[in-house]
Amino acid sequence: MPGPNQVVVEVSHASLNYGDLNDARSGRVPVGAVLGSDAAGVVVQAAADGTGPAVGTRVVALTPGAFAERVAIDVGALAKVSKGLDLAQAVALPVAGVAALRSLRAAGLGPDKRVLVTGASGGVGRFAVQLAARAGAHVIASVGSTARGEGLAEAGADAVLIGLEGLQRPVDVVIDSVGGPQLIAAWNLLAPGGSLQSVGWTSGEPAVFPPYATVGPAKSLTSFVIEGDTGADLAILTELAAAGALTVEIGWQGSWDRFDEAAETLRGRRISGKAVLEVASGELYAPGPSLQD
Repeated sequence: MPGPNQVVVEVSHASLNYGDLNDARSGRVPVGAVLGSDAAGVVVQAAADGTGPAVGTRVVALTPGAFAERVAIDVGALAKVSKGLDLAQAVALPVAGVAALRSLRAAGLGPDKRVLVTGASGGVGRFAVQLAARAGAHVIASVGSTARGEGLAEAGADAVLIGLEGLQRPVDVVIDSVGGPQLIAAWNLLAPGGSLQSVGWTSGEPAVFPPYATVGPAKSLTSFVIEGDTGADLAILTELAAAGALTVEIGWQGSWDRFDEAAETLRGRRISGKAVLEVASGELYAPGPSLQD
């Protein structure tokens, strides 16, 4: 049964993240529990305490157990989706978009800052590039190959690099989703007073600091995780996307019975942007007389 401050959402789309794959393998989510974090759909039951959106409202949410046909969601974890934004695009925003927005905020993003985004072709990376550029930063996007760098200059990157080749000037902010040796290299490029936000570890490789690498002018390496209500930040992101000020790139989209294909494609880094699972085609819910009485 949903709690008093929860709505029930009939899910039309879910988005797959590296974190969901890690949850499945690490045991962080118990065996048999429902995976998933990103869900979009239509409210079919309003919150009993009168808060949150009404029945029939299109919403997107960051919530546990998102890979389901219906999910009970805290009203603080969701945002309304305007008719100008497709739910398949909206569902790409929660984990990746909120991580990009909050990590940049935590790092002290501002105009004229030099911002390095590693793994820039992925979900978090592409949003971080766009949001940093909107804030007036000088954005450097690091990718694994020339093909994976396509579209990043148009998204706002002032420079697109393969790895960190050719980058010599210090940077003020690093948003790192790669980990491993590249995290070490990015740390060495960080200016005094700078901030490196570790938001992911797609390389799966260890990061080994050489002696004295952390001795010197003050700078910070901060672990990152999304905590607390995300509704307000989701509202910012959905409004930007609906207005065309934030581009959502979907690199894979298909039925959720093709989950294995989506997972292997994501794990193998064969897509740029997000992987979106279709729980059902079209809008699942249309208000009927029985729900209007």
